[in-house]
Amino acid sequence: MNPSLLRSPWPWFSALALALLGVFVVYPLLYIFTASFFGDGGSGWVQLMHDGRSLAAIGNTLVLACVVTLCSTLIGVPLAYVSARFRFRGKLLITLLPLITLVIPEVVTAQTWLMILGNNGLITRFLKGHGIFLPSFYGWFGLITSMSFIYYTYVYIGTVAAIGKFDAQLEEAAQSLGTAPVRSRFHVMLPVIRPAILASALLVFTMVVGNFAISTILGHNVPLLSVAIYQAAVAEGASNLTMQSTLASTSVLIVMGLLFVNRRIIARGRYEIVQGRGAKPQPLKGGRGVLVSAAAGVVVAISLLPLLTIAVGAFTVSRGPVMRWGEWTLDNMARVFITAPGPLVNSILFAGIATLISVAFSTLVSYLVVKKPNLVTPLIDYVAAIPLALSGTVLGVGLLASFNGGFLSLTGTSTIIVLAYVIRRMPFGMRNGQAILHNIPNSIEEASISLGSPPFRTFLRVVLPMMLPAVASAAILTWTTTVSELSASLLVYSGGRETLPIQIFRLIDSGLMAYASAYGLVLVAVILLPVVIATTVFKVDLFGSK
Repeated sequence: MNPSLLRSPWPWFSALALALLGVFVVYPLLYIFTASFFGDGGSGWVQLMHDGRSLAAIGNTLVLACVVTLCSTLIGVPLAYVSARFRFRGKLLITLLPLITLVIPEVVTAQTWLMILGNNGLITRFLKGHGIFLPSFYGWFGLITSMSFIYYTYVYIGTVAAIGKFDAQLEEAAQSLGTAPVRSRFHVMLPVIRPAILASALLVFTMVVGNFAISTILGHNVPLLSVAIYQAAVAEGASNLTMQSTLASTSVLIVMGLLFVNRRIIARGRYEIVQGRGAKPQPLKGGRGVLVSAAAGVVVAISLLPLLTIAVGAFTVSRGPVMRWGEWTLDNMARVFITAPGPLVNSILFAGIATLISVAFSTLVSYLVVKKPNLVTPLIDYVAAIPLALSGTVLGVGLLASFNGGFLSLTGTSTIIVLAYVIRRMPFGMRNGQAILHNIPNSIEEASISLGSPPFRTFLRVVLPMMLPAVASAAILTWTTTVSELSASLLVYSGGRETLPIQIFRLIDSGLMAYASAYGLVLVAVILLPVVIATTVFKVDLFGSK
């Protein structure tokens, strides 16, 4: 063996990283796939073909994902276009406020939509008093409405940059040849920004397929795949994994198939342009400016309704499930901090530990993949990206089944909750770490080593400080998504280890909306406070815009 390999720590770190990923990512995934074929009652796929409710859940999920993706695109792309191409009154707020919806947990969003438009919702009761009856918010109407006004933000963010950087001279050239302005946008600009739209739409589709919080709270009589996976896991436990494994495998196959189709579509038509000569935003005045500003403002206002509703509901008097709007109290908040603070403490503790582990692991693995490639680093890079294709319920089923006993029994411990957090959010750190490492010259590290500094010390003292902006950004993004995680933790948690999202979910199920609002408001504060501190005090560029 080459003596230099024995002296270098990086091959050993690579082997350790691959082993950890194999145990905690590949093994659970293979476990549920094999369990779907070899169950107590035979092949789960054969059982699935004769299970009408499960087939309905798969079909409903695909329909819901298509409809929500379409609605989100129809909202997000026009909003991105007017934001990138025009100046109008209130534009700054309209372009920034949708970002807030990204940090509102979905369990909170579902809860507040019910408080507004549920059977006893504020607006529902008001309209009933005036003889206007709205359709029930449970079922398709609520699912499509709430998800569309959450997920359009992802389409908006993914498209606005592409439109802003589009070379406007191409449009001008088409129009100089006699093409109408509207037609030039469809035939010239749309094909170029199509990859950005498709990528955003793909993200929305996969998020709808894996959505659990909104699906289970608002779905009711609409069978959906993520809810079916959860119900199968809860009903059958670890004694019969066949159906839950089959449904979980179906969810993974849907996402993987969509990724393949999306890649093929984009590969069929590639367009390269010189970016940086985007059109200057044109001022909109008079009636057009008011109309555009009002339409965009309505979209943003609707998407921010949950935040306002939860803030009011947290201080509203309630008698069981009945909210006494206009009567104020601090009792709900006292329950969070004094009477039952366990979920708050658990959320901060579990999410904090998971964030530290996830960021440390993803930073080291990113360094191995980019700066110290070897035979196994491509495999490490691929395996580390697998969690992107796993919904929370699929991950929960895999962990619960794989580590319920045997060589590593984690069921019923806090460790399995932290593990679920780490696996789900690890790709965030990988993305940030690899992006900045590509911009760090190898010569800096080589100079340090040539001066006698060992490789690992060089990494800690030279490379890591240069990575700190990306590491800090990854830590904040990991924290915000980890502390609001519900679907995986709801499957693997045990008594006394409830987190804020789990507590909110249980209170909603009991109809105690005021208490749920208090916990929800604290959850939003726990998410936003580190973001505000990081971006204002420490000047962390969270979205990598600099």
